[in-house]
Parts: sequence; structure tokens; C-alpha cells
Amino acid sequence: MLNGSKVLVVAALLSVGAACNSGRYTSAGFRLPADGNPERGRQAFVNLGCNSCHAVQGVDLPKPTVQPPVPVTLGGEVDEKLSDAYLVTSMIYPSYELAPYPKDQITSGGVSRMPNYADKLTVRQMVDVVAFLQSRYVVRQTPQYYGMR
Repeated sequence: MLNGSKVLVVAALLSVGAACNSGRYTSAGFRLPADGNPERGRQAFVNLGCNSCHAVQGVDLPKPTVQPPVPVTLGGEVDEKLSDAYLVTSMIYPSYELAPYPKDQITSGGVSRMPNYADKLTVRQMVDVVAFLQSRYVVRQTPQYYGMR
């Protein structure tokens, strides 16, 4: 009977731990439709004026024109895949988590210089822009070490 009680306690602790990693404040349950189209996303990126502030690694777009320049280039190598939730949040609530750049270059009055796009893009545009941006990020390969010779 004692072993049964231990199993119940462990199961309860695991359930509580799992609950801490889900819910409204995590990206664990966030999913976008799988039909995002990177080419439509590229076009939406330009139509929405995102390229007036951001360059995208490996993509020929009209050059950024905003002054002072924004140092945030999108795409390129990353240590781990960015979540769709992170990219969506960056578009609709850019001050939530600021990019790791000098704050004086990306903020004005303590908030992101990037405008909030919550009322400026459709859900289709959001899905497609995320597909476009995801296609431009590459997870950096780390060398595998298999022992000394």
C-alpha cells in the first residue's frame, strides 16, 4: 500500500509540473495553420511596410529607410528554432520582449519603436508572414564530438 501512495504522490507532482508548462502564458499550445505561404508572406511583409525598418537575411527586398536605422535584421542563423508564438507576439505586441540590441536603438520612450500590428494585418497575412520568416531562419549546427583519439 505504501508503494501505491508513493506512485500517487509522484503522479500528482508530475501533473502539477506539467500544468506549469501549459496555459495562457506559454507557447506550448499555440499553433498556426500549416498552410502558411512564404511567398505570400514576403509580399505581405513588403505591403505592410515591414521592410522600411527590417532587412531579411538572404532576401532581396527594398532597403530599410527609417531613421535612425533599426539594427534588427530578421532571419539567419539561430541557436534554436523560433516558435510561431514568439514571431506572432513580436508582430502584435512588440514591446513584450525586446530584441537583444542596445535599448536606445530599438526603443522610444521605453517601448519598442516597432508599431503594434494587431489592428493592421489579417490573420492570413500573419500566418503567411510567419511562414516567410520561419523559412529564413536556419538552426546553427553544433559540432559533434565523439571522443578523443
